[in-house]
Amino acid sequence: MPSQDFFPQRPDSHPSIYAYKDTNPNHNGLLKVGYTTRDVEVRVCEQFPVIQPEERPYNIVFAESAVRDDGTVFLDHPLHHWLERHDHEGMGGEWFRCTPDDVRAAWVAVRDRTENVEERDQNFKMRPEQAEAVRRTREYFESVNAEGSKRTPKFLWNAKMRFGKTFASYELAKSMGMSRVLVLTFKPAVQSAWEEDLNRHVDFEDWQFVCREGQQYEDCDPSRPIVCFGSFQDYLGLDSNGNIKARHEWVRLTDWDLVIFDEYHFGAWRDSARKLFASIGEDDEKAIHEDVKVTGNEQDETWLPIVTKYFLFLSGTPFRVLNSGEFIKEQIFNWTYSDEQAAKAAWKPSQGPNPYASLPRMVMLTYQMPEDIKRIALNTDTNQFDLNVFFSAEGEGEAAQFKFKSYVQMWLDLMRGQHMPTTVDELKLGEKPAMPFSDVRLLSVLGHTLWFLPNVASCFAMKNLLMERQNTFFHDYHINVCAGSGAGIGLAALPPVQKSMRDPLESESITLSCGKLTTGVTVKPWTGVFMLSNVKSAETYFQTAFRVQSPWTVKDDDGNMQIVKNECYVFDFALDRALTMVSDYSTQLSTEKKGPEQKVGDFIRFLPVLAYDGSRMKEINASEILDIAMAGTSATLLAKRWESALLVNVDNDTLRRLLANDEAINALMSIEGFRSLNDDIKTIINKSEAIKKVKKEKGDNLTQKEKKQLTEEEKEFKSKRKEIQEKLIKFATRIPVFMYLTDYREETLYDVITQLEPGLFKKVTGLDVSDFNLLVSLGMFNSALMNDAVYKFRRYEDASLVYTGINKHEGEKVGLYDTSLSNYDYLYAKQQESMVAPDGSALGNGAKAEAPSPAVAVKPSVKPSALSVSRSTAKATMLGEAPLKKDWVVGVLESHNVRIADRRPKGGSL
Repeated sequence: MPSQDFFPQRPDSHPSIYAYKDTNPNHNGLLKVGYTTRDVEVRVCEQFPVIQPEERPYNIVFAESAVRDDGTVFLDHPLHHWLERHDHEGMGGEWFRCTPDDVRAAWVAVRDRTENVEERDQNFKMRPEQAEAVRRTREYFESVNAEGSKRTPKFLWNAKMRFGKTFASYELAKSMGMSRVLVLTFKPAVQSAWEEDLNRHVDFEDWQFVCREGQQYEDCDPSRPIVCFGSFQDYLGLDSNGNIKARHEWVRLTDWDLVIFDEYHFGAWRDSARKLFASIGEDDEKAIHEDVKVTGNEQDETWLPIVTKYFLFLSGTPFRVLNSGEFIKEQIFNWTYSDEQAAKAAWKPSQGPNPYASLPRMVMLTYQMPEDIKRIALNTDTNQFDLNVFFSAEGEGEAAQFKFKSYVQMWLDLMRGQHMPTTVDELKLGEKPAMPFSDVRLLSVLGHTLWFLPNVASCFAMKNLLMERQNTFFHDYHINVCAGSGAGIGLAALPPVQKSMRDPLESESITLSCGKLTTGVTVKPWTGVFMLSNVKSAETYFQTAFRVQSPWTVKDDDGNMQIVKNECYVFDFALDRALTMVSDYSTQLSTEKKGPEQKVGDFIRFLPVLAYDGSRMKEINASEILDIAMAGTSATLLAKRWESALLVNVDNDTLRRLLANDEAINALMSIEGFRSLNDDIKTIINKSEAIKKVKKEKGDNLTQKEKKQLTEEEKEFKSKRKEIQEKLIKFATRIPVFMYLTDYREETLYDVITQLEPGLFKKVTGLDVSDFNLLVSLGMFNSALMNDAVYKFRRYEDASLVYTGINKHEGEKVGLYDTSLSNYDYLYAKQQESMVAPDGSALGNGAKAEAPSPAVAVKPSVKPSALSVSRSTAKATMLGEAPLKKDWVVGVLESHNVRIADRRPKGGSL
């Protein structure tokens, strides 16, 4: 069982505002108004140190919580200011001539922020990484200006959630003397963060905030800096005639100093997403996550009807952006969860107060569902528990019910520790695994949780089930259904959730959502998130998971910070999926040149993963995570990685380089399907450039005939671009076949193609090595994604290479696309500070870990000899050195889509 370190106790803190009167004649008609985090009676009594225990020379007339619905804590000073402004005379210190009703009025005003009085109560400074982001961005912007480039400079902050992107963005604008800033987002719910930082921090005292429901642009003082916040849907959406909405004409007429794209990972700037501007709502979050397609390096902001000096892009999960090569290294600032927690651990007391101390560590608890629960929703093809099926529901509102209601009830009982058969391991260990609503250590911190469900019907069905008689335990929780149109759109969905948390340290709530409030919002009291939906994207998964990592602190009686939330938790009930998400997130967002296992190890050093396998719960290491994640990958899914549009680049710049090179054109035209390549490329480039020029020059002044003509031309060049892309992808899907046939596992794929097996490559793909080199030099292949795809192929292939302890490739390095990993990095990357020995004990510095035993054994399905024969025969066949014997190889080559699972030899694994 994991150590107590994973479940620290929350401090016994109860922030309160109190008022009392005493018997001192000098205080006649006065009340003392104060603040404490301890018991009010104890705190007041301490102010009369000479009295006897039975004496009581005071009368407490007011005592209420000092915690707002959103989890923020207020002291007594704002109440003092309110009383003074309302002519309640003070006598210095905390004594005021007022009544208990006056104190209550002040308390309500401060708690609810009902008075329009600017209270700038934040004066914190930038953390080191925020200052570094501002410095590097400013230096890049200034360097581009110095070069005299005509293209608007742009910069990306790949910074984890809770980095403080809003505050740091304002500091960037202030440091560069900017006075007009436009913030655009696809998620209106993030408005609260932008508004709060600007209105509450002392650094931005003269700044003005413009939003749809607040101050308007025309009412602002033009001599003072202005920040305008809005959604793409509102500011850049089109009316029924296809024109920019008239009420937002000022957006395009203003010369902006900086345009910020917040929540950039949603891809709102893409052609395929523009149609959403006028109609998208909060219930379409899932569609945005899953359906917005990104095809190559095609970023171009020139279509936007706005003028600005600089672009700043913000995202905590910019997977598509990093993979597309849209930004060069000099245009990116990276700050990951691992970076944050490492800085927190490395901070020395001599450096002063730790600025990272309040940022909680995340702990992931994953559970293998008991057989009698998961069998109803077990996918027989993948042998994985299907959460969407399990939590599927029918009906609306109070009539919504789960299809498998009795099984969901069994799951709720499991969460309460009431559906757990006693196992031999439990009897030996004398302890049970930590279940969310039965383990007292978790119960003490899980006062407010977010449950992420598949759809609206599931959310209502869960509320209805929680409220039934048999679930009396959950009747003490306020259940929020944050789904459907009734929950509000954008920021409107947040206040009801916060209101349900009145006095968050004492109350309890569960928020049910299928997309709302899972991006860009801060709800301090949330300490746990339940992943109850089959989220396939690591981007969506961790955007949701990091909602619970917001810091939550209070100040004690001496003004020192107390941390309420030291730890926060992610609960997942699809073990393979959870570990795949950890693997994808840690390897894709880290830009360091490390092996995948080392990247995962760095990540879980600060986000420990505890797995319940049906009998016991234990912490698992990086190798086990990768083994489980890869073992859960079917051959068909593996093949789909080679069908990704991101593997090839078909943006105008790449196509222009291709068109200018006759040798490259001839090389591609030699491949089946590329006969009309030259004309197609010219059509794409000419028409796309012409359309951009027309749109930039005429804007909204196009006639209906011109609009129709442009639409037809857009369809034509996009169709041809897609056609070329699909042909290149078809070529890319032949590469796994080549990898299967070659024996050189230790060399990079590039070297195997160009030096070791050029003849075989020509047979499989139809390209000469010189032609391949030419296409690579033109940037038509994304090497970063190629490396990732080859790595996953190698991991999947491992099971076929080892049989009864015999490993033909033991000790060899492992080649990827254009780089290679040592055997040490590939299999046993040493994590000196985070690795654990097989017995669970920590390893000291310099100690080497033995090869960890995989949590899920992957049995080899074919002996090395059989595999070697099949490969050598297939290879000889391709080179014309042996008769055709393996029709399944021919099938793979003819299909060109590498459906390995369907065409493997009987009993084979590939």
